[in-house]
Amino acid sequence: MKRILVLILVGAIAFLSCEKIQEGFLSDTIRYRDSVIYAKRGMTLSVSDRIIADGSTPPFKFKMVNLRDKATGDPAPEEFFTEYEVEVFKDGMTFDAATDTTVALLNAKRELKRMTPMEFNEVSGQVSFNRSSANLPLGEYVFDLEASNRWGTKFYESFAEIHVVDPTNDELYELSSTQNNASTASEVFTSLSAPRFSVTKLSNDGARVILKIVDKNGNAFNPAAGEIIKRGDRPMFETYAKFNEVIVTDTAMICDFEVAPFPLAPYNDGVTDWGWLHYYRIPSQYVIIDGQPNSAANPAFSYQIKMEGTYVVEVKMMETTRIAGGAPPMGE
Repeated sequence: MKRILVLILVGAIAFLSCEKIQEGFLSDTIRYRDSVIYAKRGMTLSVSDRIIADGSTPPFKFKMVNLRDKATGDPAPEEFFTEYEVEVFKDGMTFDAATDTTVALLNAKRELKRMTPMEFNEVSGQVSFNRSSANLPLGEYVFDLEASNRWGTKFYESFAEIHVVDPTNDELYELSSTQNNASTASEVFTSLSAPRFSVTKLSNDGARVILKIVDKNGNAFNPAAGEIIKRGDRPMFETYAKFNEVIVTDTAMICDFEVAPFPLAPYNDGVTDWGWLHYYRIPSQYVIIDGQPNSAANPAFSYQIKMEGTYVVEVKMMETTRIAGGAPPMGE
């Protein structure tokens, strides 16, 4: 009996030794932390989480397969795979506000690079989007995944979704404060309601703010004609223009700020920390203020643009009416 048991055991060992031992493990439930990845159009860089391997044996190779429209099943539009020119910092170089103080110094660190809006990392599974994502059509897309390791290869249908959306206002800019008051020639001040502040992104091209101060009817005051002037030694648009001079037109003040955010940093003159505040005065000959005759308007506002692009920033003073060309001297 003992001899028979020994023979059975030896036979079992021989049988098992002929079977191929499976190396590694590849889980059926690898995943992203969130199955929806958001591509926010025009942002400098956004990157998804890594794929969670769920105990699978590294190293891995991931492949995005069959990116398609979620609703129709049609292949994703060609914009996902088209190369666009994007201005980026050269490898190993980053922006330093303390030393990169001119456009020439900035340009020595920057270059135009052709990139697709979306890149997929085959090692981590991360999906990244750059500024050229501004070219992607809004919509919801889904893709399959092919994952490989030393165990083998598995296919995961409808693995995750990509939602192409526009950035929210909070992602485009931050508004800290707005205020306004009326002042007489003898510097008696009366509070007015806070101006209405709006930011409109015109395009993802460049890095430009077009600042307009308008009356309650939307008529822009003319900075080129002296209808908008600085207020004492307080900060204004020019204070934050680090790289290019402010351009003045008959409706706006324009700054090419080059690098987001704008302003780059709060302004401190060594005595006062002004934050990002802009102070201006509309002289009394150019404005009628409801209930405040013969008074100047003194708008102040604090904001920061977070992304490069071209923007119109409008400051609308509700109790004011612009006097085009200015009021005639008293007695005429």
